[in-house]
Amino acid sequence: MHILMTANCAWNLWNFRRGLIVALLSDGHRLTLLAPPDGTVANLEGLGCRFVPLSMSTKGMNPFKELNFLRRLHKTFKIHRADIILSYTIKNNIFGALAARSLNIPFIPNVTGLGAGFLSSGSLRVVVEILYRISFKSPIKVFFQNNDDEELFVRRNLVDSRKCFILPGSGIDLNFFIPAEYPRKDVNTIFLMIGRLIRTKGLYEFTKAARQIKSRYPQARFKLLGPQLDAQDGDAVGALELQAWQEEGIIEYLGVTDDVRPHISAAHCIVLPSYREGVPRSVIEAASMARPVIVTNVAGCREVVKNGVTGYLCRPRDMNDLAQKFEQFMALPYYEKFKMGNAGRAMMEANFDEANVIKAYRSAIATICIDPQ
Repeated sequence: MHILMTANCAWNLWNFRRGLIVALLSDGHRLTLLAPPDGTVANLEGLGCRFVPLSMSTKGMNPFKELNFLRRLHKTFKIHRADIILSYTIKNNIFGALAARSLNIPFIPNVTGLGAGFLSSGSLRVVVEILYRISFKSPIKVFFQNNDDEELFVRRNLVDSRKCFILPGSGIDLNFFIPAEYPRKDVNTIFLMIGRLIRTKGLYEFTKAARQIKSRYPQARFKLLGPQLDAQDGDAVGALELQAWQEEGIIEYLGVTDDVRPHISAAHCIVLPSYREGVPRSVIEAASMARPVIVTNVAGCREVVKNGVTGYLCRPRDMNDLAQKFEQFMALPYYEKFKMGNAGRAMMEANFDEANVIKAYRSAIATICIDPQ
């Protein structure tokens, strides 16, 4: 079959869908990837895919811009005429479903997260819900990454429950993210947060909790790994703030990397105090490498942690509770930290193997082969 896969950036497809892409290519399918281009395009093409650049705004929901986006999607879908379209990220899911329906192309979206618009309490949320309700009438199947998001969509009549299917996040390649040797006992405790530098990832809570801990345990280290966003993004943490944290000695900023494994290996504990997630890839990667994790007790995050067994759950938007979890982790005997990391690896092997995601997509594609509509 000719399969078209679309998302809001090429990096998303390379980082989260690479295993699926390789599997579908090995099955003999022809893949066209549609996304805004970035530095990963050559890597994607090297797998054997055709890449088509997509112009889109990833922020806001401007009616005029989105109408033009819908037209571009319709035109592109019509030109390349795939047998099936697999979609990720909010705008690609919503407007891709509408464009695909007008061309009678089977469409399978993956709800990887809800986004700021959906989580807001204003008119934007109403608009987003209406768009989901209209667009999600046509897909034959809708993949979700956690039960909370699925239940929310069903409860608000945004999707028929019979179309819903839960995936273990994006899955993880357990042969690539393998258990790493735990840092030596004499190494000062390192907490590492991995993610985009935005408020809703809990970056301010991480920084404030780190300040509390370092006032009592100055030897503790708090590292941050991830890209800075454009200053025009209202959720972005400014470069001056980041610089101030570094000069104060609270945060060690590591920049960005193409391979997170060395950074995870060097850390004792991975932290993500996010406000809400689909399923956080950084936490899955960390647990797969046998690292304990501390995350917020919110949708998407609590699915990947057994509290007190593979890590700790903390209250969302609560820097004091996060600081308490930091201190609680530091007080654990060395062996208990090691044991916690191993329990995380076992949990990933049992529940988050990428093979399960690939199997679900193969099943959905086989259904379309038998009955296109």
